[in-house]
Amino acid sequence: MADPYSVSIGVRGYETDSQGHLNQAVYLQYAEHARWSLLRAAGIQQTDLLGKGVGPVALENTIRYRGELRAGDEISVSCLFVWGERKTFRTEQTITKADGSVAATVTGVAGLLDLKERRMVSDPLEYFRALAADPGLLGL
Repeated sequence: MADPYSVSIGVRGYETDSQGHLNQAVYLQYAEHARWSLLRAAGIQQTDLLGKGVGPVALENTIRYRGELRAGDEISVSCLFVWGERKTFRTEQTITKADGSVAATVTGVAGLLDLKERRMVSDPLEYFRALAADPGLLGL
């Protein structure tokens, strides 16, 4: 299994809610940003997937809030793909503050949708392996 990939993000003031902490929906945006950053680092662009007639789909996301994030906080968002044997795979992500404390974890179940047939592809791992310039970053 590969080490988790990580991207740095600064929490922006407009992303906070009326209590002054990060809006709950933004955690998912940060997780999505880290997933696409990992794919790009592995050599996969969104257009590459579209060119193969597939697109990633989120089937389930779970956020566990562990600590407050406020405007100006510097964080890192990790991402690790955990491959299954069938149509789905998991993502495991941790949002960590600069002091090392965990602000949240995001776990997800995803797959690749055949954009013409509108059905999940049977082996998403093979699409990612074929497209990746550095499949090791994806744990392949």
